[in-house]
Amino acid sequence: MLSWCKHFCYTGQRVDCRLFFLVFAFYFKDPDKHALEILQFPEDKGAQKWHRNDKLFLGIDHTAIVVGSTEASLRFYQNLLGLRIAGTSENYGSEQEHLNNVFGAHLRITALRAERGPGIEFLEYLAPGSGRPLPADSQASDLWYWQINLCASRPAAFESSLRESRLQLISTATALPQAELGWRSALITRDPDGHVSLIGEGTPCTRT
Repeated sequence: MLSWCKHFCYTGQRVDCRLFFLVFAFYFKDPDKHALEILQFPEDKGAQKWHRNDKLFLGIDHTAIVVGSTEASLRFYQNLLGLRIAGTSENYGSEQEHLNNVFGAHLRITALRAERGPGIEFLEYLAPGSGRPLPADSQASDLWYWQINLCASRPAAFESSLRESRLQLISTATALPQAELGWRSALITRDPDGHVSLIGEGTPCTRT
């Protein structure tokens, strides 16, 4: 099934999250080398829908982003956008090194959730400290471009807070009258590390 993917950790790696719980997971890359993770929650963790056994692929639980500072990212995603912390952990050891394919990997992980939909997970590398920032000239047409779509009743209402926080607005709230993908209006901004988020309203926000 994954014959076209490039594995970059040991298949079926059991990860000790130290302060969280045990999961089985492995990373792989899609044809454009975007990193993806397949994981299995223990029986007493995760939403009930992730414990079905009637099909192999069950859905998308969250997206993960590497952050330079958990506190700075929380000011954006929690204080400004309103997401809540759903869990935290500190991951390290040989299992984590094999999963991430990073020698000496020691991560501070913070899981965030909105009222519904997939979550956002911060990966702050406490070690090693050799991570590279996003290129300053990144554009939406770059293959490494990654965008998180977030729902809001009035996207334009976030503009003043984003400006006051000195966060980059790639585009201000824009009406999308044709709405091919269901978005009626949206803005696009960057978080403190340069990760891109679309804040929009439209039919994608009515889906479960």
